[in-house]
Order: sequence, then structure tokens, then C-alpha cells
Amino acid sequence: MHDLHELVGAANQWLDLDAIQDYPNALNGLQLESDCGVMKIAAAVDACLPVIEQACALNADLLVVHHGLFWQGAQRIEGALYRKLKIAMKHGLAIYSAHLPLDLHPEIGNNALLLESLDIGVKGVPFFPWKGRELGLQAEVDLSLDELLEKVTQAVRSTPHLAPGGPRRIRKLGVVTGAAGSEIYALAATGIDTLLTGEGPHWSYTAAEELGVNVIYAGHYATETFGVKALAERWAIEFPGIETCFIDHPTGL
Repeated sequence: MHDLHELVGAANQWLDLDAIQDYPNALNGLQLESDCGVMKIAAAVDACLPVIEQACALNADLLVVHHGLFWQGAQRIEGALYRKLKIAMKHGLAIYSAHLPLDLHPEIGNNALLLESLDIGVKGVPFFPWKGRELGLQAEVDLSLDELLEKVTQAVRSTPHLAPGGPRRIRKLGVVTGAAGSEIYALAATGIDTLLTGEGPHWSYTAAEELGVNVIYAGHYATETFGVKALAERWAIEFPGIETCFIDHPTGL
């Protein structure tokens, strides 16, 4: 069995956790401690009740997620939150969450791995400053829009939604996983002609048309499955004998 706090310390260092600002309720790092050692790690996008129940059914010792337990802020420990904490503690399940640090990481981050999964032979460079860090990756490419859409479909295993505001030949691609469609005005100002993200508000579609930018909405959930899997695998490499699994609980959003 491996010590939980050794794993947490290693991940905090890999992800530069303390140096990256995030939304206040992200509460990156260890969110629920346990007294148990770690031999099995489950990875998932969201720390929701069905995921926690499945992690316990799989006898996982540690659950790593992208969206943690406390996005709603301070709340009474009742209802779903009470059930989540009760079942996790009963089964000795620790919970670790990493949001923006896991989006931004150059090797095991969602942006980098989504771009890599497109198999277009480019790594991209950081762009789009936000809270002292560059939130996404920009890549110089030479692809038709149809080619890119096909590659995105294969990468996320679902059909993306397109706002076809930009050119049919893609030269400057921006990748920002999650809900970056809400930043379309600022992202368009960087000079990209196409944004690959997870989702955006309704008005981001018409804004993209008016700005002359393509936006590929590939799914908030689908674009953020990469990092948690990679972090679990990194732990398994650094701490021999650890078993990993992925709990797929898609939202369709």
C-alpha cells in the first residue's frame, strides 16, 4: 500500500498546484482524506454521487476528478453532499481534485492531450492570458475545416457542434478545453481563426459568426476526460503496483 499523502504531495508538485490561481470553489488538491493506503485509483471528470458510488463499488482507495465536491460553495451537509461524504468515508475513499492546473499542464493537461489526440503533428504554444497563466494552446496548422471536424470526432468519440463563422481552411487553431466559448471575444482578438473548446453560452455562436471565427463545441465533459486519466497513470508509473481505472459518467454537455 502506498501512503496517500505521498501521492498527494507528488501530484501537487507535478501540477504546480499552489502557484496556479483558480475559481474559489475549485479547492484544488486533497478534498477528502482517508486513513487508508492507496493501491487502486479511479479517475473521473466529476465528483458526483453516481461516480463516488461506483468508485466505492470498484474498491478504489483514491478518486481523482477534474470537478470536485465544492463547486456550489459553502453548503449544508445534507442531501447528495451528505450521501457522497458518507459513502466515501465508509469505504475509505479519498478524493483529489485538480481543475485549471490539470487543464494547463504541458504533458498531462487536457489542452495538451486533446491537441495531441488530433494527430496533426503539432504541440502548440501557450496563449490567452488568464489569472497570470496562459489558459490554452495555439497551433499553426493547415487543415480543412472538415478534416479538423473528423479528427475532433475521433478524439472525443462524439460528434461536435460547429459554429461556422470562420474560414474553411484552418491556419490558426486555439484549444481551450471546458467552457471557453464564453471568452470568444477575447479569444478572437488573439488572431485565431478556429477555437476548439467544450461548450459556450448560446450567444457565443452568433458572436463567432460576427467575429469571423469557427468554434467547435466538442463537449465540456468530453474535452476534460484526458487529464484525470493521465494523472492516474502518472501515479501508477511513479508508485509501482497501483491499479487505475476510469469511471465514465458522461453528461452529454
